[in-house]
Amino acid sequence: MNTNAAKLIADIKNGDIELDNKDKQALAILLEKFTNQKNYILVQKTEMGGNEAYIGSVTLEWFAERVHFASALPLLQQKYNPHTDNIEIDAESIDEIQQRPLDWSRQLPLAQYLASRKNHKFPPVLVVINQPWVDNPKATEWNNHAIALKSTTVFTPLDQEGNVGLLSIAEKDVTIYALDGQHRLMGVQGLMELLQTGKLQRYKKDKTPDDTWITVDDLIEQYNVQPADLQSLPKEKIGIEFICAVEKGETREQARRRVRSIFVHVNLMAAPLTKGQLAQLNEDDGFSIVARKIAVIHPLLEQREGRKPRVNWNSATVAAKSTVLTTLQALTDMSERYLGQKFPHWKPLDKGLIPIRPNNQELEDGTEEFHKLFDYLATLPSYKLLEDEDTPALRRFSFEKDGGEGNMLFRPVAQVALAQALGILVFRKGFNLEDIFKKLRKFDQQGGFSGMEYPQSLWYGVLYDPNKKRVQVAGRDLAAKLLIYILGGIQDQMERAGLRKDLANARTIENKTVGFDGKFVEPKAVGLPKIIS
Repeated sequence: MNTNAAKLIADIKNGDIELDNKDKQALAILLEKFTNQKNYILVQKTEMGGNEAYIGSVTLEWFAERVHFASALPLLQQKYNPHTDNIEIDAESIDEIQQRPLDWSRQLPLAQYLASRKNHKFPPVLVVINQPWVDNPKATEWNNHAIALKSTTVFTPLDQEGNVGLLSIAEKDVTIYALDGQHRLMGVQGLMELLQTGKLQRYKKDKTPDDTWITVDDLIEQYNVQPADLQSLPKEKIGIEFICAVEKGETREQARRRVRSIFVHVNLMAAPLTKGQLAQLNEDDGFSIVARKIAVIHPLLEQREGRKPRVNWNSATVAAKSTVLTTLQALTDMSERYLGQKFPHWKPLDKGLIPIRPNNQELEDGTEEFHKLFDYLATLPSYKLLEDEDTPALRRFSFEKDGGEGNMLFRPVAQVALAQALGILVFRKGFNLEDIFKKLRKFDQQGGFSGMEYPQSLWYGVLYDPNKKRVQVAGRDLAAKLLIYILGGIQDQMERAGLRKDLANARTIENKTVGFDGKFVEPKAVGLPKIIS
C-alpha cells in the first residue's frame, strides 16, 4: 500500500474525511455488481504457512448444491463407495485416505438443529477447488516434467495489493470438495431435503436407513418453528474458505500431500471438548443446567476456602489419587437419571436430537428436587466421613497402595446407579425420600456400600470386576435394579426371578459362580440379598 493510500485510509478512520453519499452509492453499486455475478464470489485472500486461501460466504442452498464430499475426489474414485460417500479402506487406498469416515447418523440431528434453533451457527468450512485437467496427465496445464503450469483457483484482484477480489466458481470449470466440514455439509444437505420434500430419513452410521423420519410438521409442532423461518433458511450464509487442489509449480503428488497435510493439521489443532466441558457449556439440556447449579451451591459439593475441590469439572473419570468426590459429567448423568423420571419431556423425542431448554419454572423445580436429593445424600454415614477424611482412602480398594475402604459411593458410576434407582422409586413408584434414606443409612452403617472387591459384597461382579480388579461401568443398570430391590421396590415374582438370574450371571467368572461366602456354587444357589427393613 502506498503512502498516500495509507494516509487516506487513516484520515477516513479518524473522521477527517467522510465518504459522501455519491461515493457510498457508487461503492454500493460496484459491490452489488461484483457480488451478484453467478460465476464469481467476492473473497479476501489470505496466506499462512505458504498456503494461499480465499475467504468468502455462500448461501446454505449453494453450499448444499455445489460442494461435494472430499471422499469423492477423482484421486480416490477407484475405492469410492457412492452409497455411503466413503472410501473403502484396503491396502491400496489406506495411504490415500484424507477424511474420517462419514457418520450418517449425524445428518438428521444436524438438520434438525439448523431448522429448530433460532440462534443456530455453523463454523466456516474449508473447501478445495479442483479442475478437470488435474486428473488428466496429458492436459496442457502440465509441462513435460508433470509440473502444473497454473493453479486450480482463478482469482481476479480488485485492489492494488491483490487482497480483495473475485474467485471463479463457474460450475463448468471447477468442482468443489469439503476438506473440513463434511458433516456440516451433510447436515445442510439434509436440511435442504427436509425443506424440499417435507421429510428427512434417519440413517445409521453407514447410511443404512433405520425407518424413522422427521417431518416439517414435526418441527412446527414440537419446536414451535414458524414456516416463514423455515423458508428463509436456504438464503442464510455460511463462511467458506477456498484452497486450490493444485498450485502452480506443483506436481500432482506434491499437491496431494499438501492438501492431505492441511486436513490433518486442521483436525489436530481442533481439540474436541470433553464431556465435562460440554456439560459446563450446554444451555439447552435441562439436566446439565441443574447439575451445574447443584455443583456450585450444594454444601456437599460447593467450593469452600480451605477445602479441596469436590467436583472435577472437565474429566469424566476420577483418578486414583484425586481428592474430588465426583465429576460434573457424573452429576449430569445423575440429574438425568433422577429427574428424568419426573421430567421425561426434558429429553429429546428422538435420540440424537437436541433437547429443548425447559422453562424457568421447571428448571427451578428440577433444581429444588435435585438439591433435596443431595441434602439426603449428605446424611449418609459414608459422606459424613468427608469431614475428617479425604476421598482417596474411602475410594481405594484394599489391595491398592495404602489400602482403602473400597466404598462404591465414591465412584461416579455407583453414584449414577444410586440416582437412577432413587428416581424410579420416588417418581415412578411413589416412595418417600425420608423413608428411603432411613434404610440407606442403616445399609451404609452395616458396610453395605464398602468392600465392593470382596465376594461378600452385593456389588462384587456387578460394579467390581474381579478379573480386571477394577470398577466396571457395564454393571450400572444391574446395580440400580439391586438398589431398587433391597429398598423394597420390586414385588413382582417374575421380575425378582430375572434379577436373581442376572446377579448370578454377574458373579460368574470364567464359568465359575462365586457365592457370597467366597466359595464356588451353582448359579441357582446365588440368591437375592435381604430387603432392608
